[in-house]
Amino acid sequence: MTEHTDGTDDSGGTDVADIDPVTLEVLRNQLESVAEEMGQTLIQGAYSPNIKERRDCSTALFDADGRMVAQAEHIPVHLGAMPAAVDAVRERDPEPGDVFVLNDPFTGGTHLPDVTMVSPLAPGDDGSGDREIVGYAVSRAHHADVGGATPGSMPANSQEIYQEGLRLPPTRLVGGGRLREEIRSLLLANVRNPRERRADLRAQRAANERAEDRLASLFDEHGRETVLEAFDAVIDYSRERLESEIAGLSDGTYEATDVLEGDGVTNDDIEIAVTVTIDGEAIDVDFAGTADQVAGNLNAPLAVAKSAVYFVVRCLTNPEIPPNHGCYEPVTISAPAGSLLDPTPPAAVVGGNVETSQRVTDVVFTALAEAAPDRVPAQGQGTMNNLTIGARDGSVTYYETIGGGFGARPDRDGMDGVQVGMTNTLNTPIEALETEYPLRVERYALREGSGGRGRYRGGEGLERAVTVETPATVSLLTERRRHAPKGVAGGEDGATGENLIDGEDVPAKTTVDVDAGTTVTVRTPGGGGHGEPDEGE
Repeated sequence: MTEHTDGTDDSGGTDVADIDPVTLEVLRNQLESVAEEMGQTLIQGAYSPNIKERRDCSTALFDADGRMVAQAEHIPVHLGAMPAAVDAVRERDPEPGDVFVLNDPFTGGTHLPDVTMVSPLAPGDDGSGDREIVGYAVSRAHHADVGGATPGSMPANSQEIYQEGLRLPPTRLVGGGRLREEIRSLLLANVRNPRERRADLRAQRAANERAEDRLASLFDEHGRETVLEAFDAVIDYSRERLESEIAGLSDGTYEATDVLEGDGVTNDDIEIAVTVTIDGEAIDVDFAGTADQVAGNLNAPLAVAKSAVYFVVRCLTNPEIPPNHGCYEPVTISAPAGSLLDPTPPAAVVGGNVETSQRVTDVVFTALAEAAPDRVPAQGQGTMNNLTIGARDGSVTYYETIGGGFGARPDRDGMDGVQVGMTNTLNTPIEALETEYPLRVERYALREGSGGRGRYRGGEGLERAVTVETPATVSLLTERRRHAPKGVAGGEDGATGENLIDGEDVPAKTTVDVDAGTTVTVRTPGGGGHGEPDEGE
């Protein structure tokens, strides 16, 4: 990397050396606290259990060029895809005081239930009396319904995006500080339970406003120019540290394939192929050979595949490296246009964000196992076990991703009953679930023996049984019901998952109307084992 006399380097950023290490560390932590406070504001202000209890949301701070400066450690599949949302908004001439809302997977989103708000940040003025945009606050939250063919907007059998809900390209919800009531009314007219959606949107807006307040206080404390220099410096710092970590991996080209278990239209396996090349301080990830986009909804926008790759690279390098745009720069990612991982509209995509992202994670981990065998675990459950239950009168919609087994690690057992891979949500507490919804939890327990045997055991899956107390539509979007999570180094595979309605097996991907009194049971996969079983006996 060449350093220039003006204090910039080939990346276009400010040299880390321009800010003394103590000031840089203080500002780095303060910038991360801005994102964390945004997240707390969103969670505490939200109305739906999916956000306030499960915390299915993410927040981040970006600079004026659309580079992520800091993020709250929330949902991996959200965070790596957020830059595309900011890029889409920047193309629409944002002004101070605007707030844009979007969810279109083909214009900066991931899938329609994930609604993103992007707010230009222009605290104070630059001394000339003008308000200059210095960054963007971004919040993304999974709304429990955004319209579409089924309550909860997670149909298992959708074949085009129009069936999955209201599709919003980047749209000014607030212009010059004034709420555009006609836009909000249009949005709320197309969703179930609009009262809940209104409150959650208000919480997202409050989170973004919190970012501007906190940034203004940092300008007052450190000076405007120092804080803006810190944006560049923390990005450069992360990039340099990640490049050093990559340089410690073995150069080479590594390949792997894995499959998804049907797309909700057919049960045919769908292949994902990857070639990962490590060359010095850079990683190139190429998904050539991956299946074409499918008729069902497991198609995933390229931003989702990027999120999965960034997550894997972060797992295999030092977790203390601050997560920001600098961690993305040494990694290039490509997929064939029109493929499963870069579909064209009007492809259905709701399952791609939640299930295909998990398989991308698995296949990239598998490819890199040879380069970093002491850092790659056995496969975890490899699914989010999406369960959506919506009253047919539209009054309530319940959505949950259910934890399972984490793969055994080279030096310890896998964790039991946790979220794995691209999601990091909590579970809905039984007390909150039964208070908020016409549902009754019959059983919630670990699946003993579901973790693969090995020197180190794979984590156990879960069993959750819920009785529906009103006529409802149930949708299940799940994986690893046919192909078990693999063990490594002689470890045994974890158990596959199961879905049952009133005790009868149902497919991995299914949408069905049920009567009051019906019990839905989800048994989630266990993680694979690591090492020969007799080595640990």
